[in-house]
Amino acid sequence: MNIKKNDTVIVLSGKDKGVKGKVLVAMPAKNMLVVENVNVATCHTKPRKQGETGGIVKRETPIRACKVALYCEKCGKGVRVGHKVDGDKKVRICRKCGAEI
Repeated sequence: MNIKKNDTVIVLSGKDKGVKGKVLVAMPAKNMLVVENVNVATCHTKPRKQGETGGIVKRETPIRACKVALYCEKCGKGVRVGHKVDGDKKVRICRKCGAEI
């Protein structure tokens, strides 16, 4: 999976199509991501402890990694990722403009 935590991504399909957000959690084993303000679910919670209040909580739920693309600031759109060896480091680059991501 080419997308990592704190990357900016854009949603390609689904009810949140076109929304940009930051990756909060990456789950490579399940090929899923939790993206900020994307795929938000409303959870009704009960009070568990004495004095705790229940209520309605909005929470981001995981989305499949194939439904998002890495967002390139220079291109201004979702792009595919390439890799380049720069000295002794391996860096990710934009396939369209060649900028380092």
